[in-house]
Amino acid sequence: MATWLGAPAASGLYQRRQHRPGPKPPEPSNMSDALANAECQRCQARFGPTERIVNSNGELYHECCFVCAQCFRPFPEGLFYEFEGRKYCEHDFQMLFAPCCGSCGEFIIGRVIKAMNTNWHPGCFRCELCDVELADLGFVKNAGRHLCRPCHSREKAKGLGKYICQRCHLVIDEQPLMFRNDAYHPDHFNCTHCGKELTAEARELKGELYCLPCHDKMGVPICGACRRPIEGRVVNALGKQWHVEHFVCAKCEKPFLGHRHYEKKGLAYCETHYNQLFGDVCYNCSHVIEGDVVSALNKAWCVNCFSCSTCNSKLTLKNKFVEFDMKPVCKKCYEKFPLELKKRLKKLADLTSRKAQPKPVDVNST
Repeated sequence: MATWLGAPAASGLYQRRQHRPGPKPPEPSNMSDALANAECQRCQARFGPTERIVNSNGELYHECCFVCAQCFRPFPEGLFYEFEGRKYCEHDFQMLFAPCCGSCGEFIIGRVIKAMNTNWHPGCFRCELCDVELADLGFVKNAGRHLCRPCHSREKAKGLGKYICQRCHLVIDEQPLMFRNDAYHPDHFNCTHCGKELTAEARELKGELYCLPCHDKMGVPICGACRRPIEGRVVNALGKQWHVEHFVCAKCEKPFLGHRHYEKKGLAYCETHYNQLFGDVCYNCSHVIEGDVVSALNKAWCVNCFSCSTCNSKLTLKNKFVEFDMKPVCKKCYEKFPLELKKRLKKLADLTSRKAQPKPVDVNST
């Protein structure tokens, strides 16, 4: 994944013939003999006796020959870049050979990271989620993004609707082991008591993990909601034991915290939602009846709503009343009705009563 370009090389300073660096300066006669046979590295011509000579890492040049191979200009401050045997100034080297970083857009000199069909500075090639450097860690391509392996595993698990193990950072295909609110592969742990490899049924107690048999021997109650040990206060309800904060209304999911609850088909409800879901509705006010219920005229009534429909006086089941227009009328108001109306009401009441009585069956009929 990583490719290297040669690091910049610095040329030697311009030197006069007599000051050419070396392990041991030659004698004047030997120097003259050596220069008489020396040739310019570029043009292959010999040097004049008084000509200035450039010595670059042991290679000799005419001063006019020691220039950039592209722009033929002298190297600023003697700095050049050498590539495939040719020397370039910094500007031309970058324009010709140096790649641009896909992140910062600057030229890359030195180590180049080639990934995702782009070149990068090592410090610019980072995970797109957690921003960790990837140059020496490696990466995984995920939906067009370059991610570190932990982030890739988390994204994969999220897409599959599964947990990611917090130890090995791989997807958990089976039931996870929940430990300190994090998910793990169960086989990463062993029972604190017997040392056996754990399964997803392991239990946590006081910061330690135990297999189910060892935990059951300790007699610690298990919460009916989270299936974890209860170390503090225990709520006993619905034939199970619960953490106080986990024993909640099945409708609004608010904890009861010691308040009264109502049970229905194995579930617990607060008073408000129990009445809304299963309580009687008052015929008069159409609200759920939260207290005592008055059952009369085949209807349910609040205690305060069961009153005479004419004079609004309160009625109880001990009072005498008559049904009129599907509502109760007290005896005093009934007596004030016209005689013809009372006759019709009495006739209707008798008819209703006869219909309610069972018909006799003739056992001798065939």
